[in-house]
This record gives sequence, C-alpha cells and structure tokens, in this order.
Amino acid sequence: MKRITTGLVIFGATVAIAVCGYILAGWTPLDAIYMVVITIFGVGYGEVKPLDSPALKIFTILVIIAGVLSVTYIVSGVVQSVAAGEIRQALNLKRMTQTIASLESHVIICGYGRIGQMIAHRLKRDQLAFVILDNSTERVADGEAHGFLMYLGSATDEESLEALGIQRARAIAIVLPDDAANVFITLTARELNPNLTILARGEMPSTEKKLRLAGADHVVLPATIGAARMAHLLTHPYAVDFLSQSDGRVTLNELLAEIDIQMKEIPITADSPLSGATIGDIEVSGRGTFIIVALQRETGETLIHPAQTTPLMTGDTVMIMGHQDDIPRPLSRRAQRQRSEMRYRGARLRP
Repeated sequence: MKRITTGLVIFGATVAIAVCGYILAGWTPLDAIYMVVITIFGVGYGEVKPLDSPALKIFTILVIIAGVLSVTYIVSGVVQSVAAGEIRQALNLKRMTQTIASLESHVIICGYGRIGQMIAHRLKRDQLAFVILDNSTERVADGEAHGFLMYLGSATDEESLEALGIQRARAIAIVLPDDAANVFITLTARELNPNLTILARGEMPSTEKKLRLAGADHVVLPATIGAARMAHLLTHPYAVDFLSQSDGRVTLNELLAEIDIQMKEIPITADSPLSGATIGDIEVSGRGTFIIVALQRETGETLIHPAQTTPLMTGDTVMIMGHQDDIPRPLSRRAQRQRSEMRYRGARLRP
C-alpha cells in the first residue's frame, strides 16, 4: 500500500504540474487537461494545439516520461500486493498443514460457534493441543486472529477429519447447532478412530440417545443444563451462589480446599494391596472419614456411588472425597510414588 500511495502521489503531482504548465503557455484549462490525459495515457488523438516552441516540446516530453513512470509504479505496486498476499496465504497454509501433521493426542473441535469458542479459549488456557474445523471463512479468520489453529472445511466430510489427524487425536468435540450433522459426524469419527473420546452437543433431549448409539462417549445438552441451573437458582439460590463464586476459585477442588476437603483420583495398579478387594474394604479402612464418589473402570465405564460389594480391578480408578490424611494409606503412597516418578521422568525429558 505504501508503494501504491507513493505512485498515486507522483501521478497526481505530474498531472497538476502539467495542467498548470499548459495553462501558463496560454491554453484554456479544458484544453490543458485534455492534452495531459491523451499525452500520459498515449491515446494518440494528436495535439490540441501546435507545440511551436522548443520549451513546450521539452515540457511535453517530461510530462510523458513522468506520467508513464508513475502509472507503471502504481500498477507494479498493485501486482506486488496481490502476489504477496497469495504467497503469504500459501505459506500460512503450508505452515498450518505441517503443524497439523505434527499433532499427537490432540483435540479436534468441530464448529467455531459460541460453544466452540469457549472450548478453544479454555483449552488454550490449559495449554492443550487442539485444532478447530469450521466451514466459514469469516469464523476461520476470526479464530486465526485469536491465535488458534484453524482448518477450513466441513466437519461432515471424512477427508477433512482425516486431514486433521483424527487417527492420532485423543478426543473430538462436536458442537455444531445441527443435531443431524452431529450424529453423522459422530458415526464418521467413531469409524475412523474406534479409540477416540467423542463429546457431542445435542439440542433436543431425544438426540442424546441417538448420539450415544452413534458412538458418543459424552453428550452435552446446553438447553437442559441451562434449564437445570435456572431451576436450581429458583429452588436453591444460596447454594448455587456459593458454588459459582468468581473470586479466583475456578474449580470444585479449589472450592472444597477452602473447607479442607479434596477430591482425589486413586488408581488401582497391579501391585496395589487393594487390587481384588471391594469398595466395602476401603470404606471399612476409612471408618467413615471419606466418601467414595465414583469408580471408573478401565473400560471407561463410570459407576456413581458403587455398592460395597463392587470389586476393584487393576486399571480402575477410585474417586474419593475427604481429607487428605483420611485417604487409604496404601493407595495414597502408591499415587504419590507414581506422581514422583512422573515428575522425575519429566525432568529427565526436559531439555
């Protein structure tokens, strides 16, 4: 743009000086403007008046040279601007393709609407690798302006999902406002990657069953969640206000920590002393000082408030709520040892 602006300034100055020169030579303003136009653009209609003096001929030569050079400079600036934009776009596309090809265990977000934007900002804050797929050039440009890795394409297109490395991804969030499209994308994603964790959005409550049959691991119904929250605000306003304080406690664990309670995830490993035991064995050892909230099986199945006779198997994860000192000691020592090993390995791998 700077080059184009410079060319326009030179061209305007050339025209103004040429018109003034011909007027000083005794021509009328209209004749002077007409002479300048046909001279600079080389129309070749002939001279308006005879150039009967050497000074006027030399002046006309200078007008031709300055006019042609300024017009050429403007045209070259326009061509350079277009070419630079094309090259920049090609380089950005190549860089994006290389970045996507290098992603491993990333998250794919299908749709950059309101929900997609909130998910992207949260994942960026938590420093998780993700890529966003959307079919709108405006939304793609907006996402790129926010520093997100964007891909222009249709989420219902199998080739677009493969281009985003769905076989290497660990999860996909399908948040389009169209239930039918979400079901179709869920079917396609499950077929492309059987081990993929699929989170799908549904608008209608009846869609939840269809999404789960299609292969979704988790289904979120924004309208149902919003309605439930509004109902809780009407029936339990003080409890909701307490849990939704925005003074820096952004997670439930942080809120529970204020009253000296934590929620822990305790893995059951092969050498754990409680491998093969039951939920009741843990509760007996705790003597009622903690609560077993849930049990997640190695298969991904989650049991809420499992029965006391439920057996613990290798690969399970027990979710316990209580004081840190009240967590069963064998499990606590094992979890602490695993965290220490992870920190040690992380230090060894860190350059």
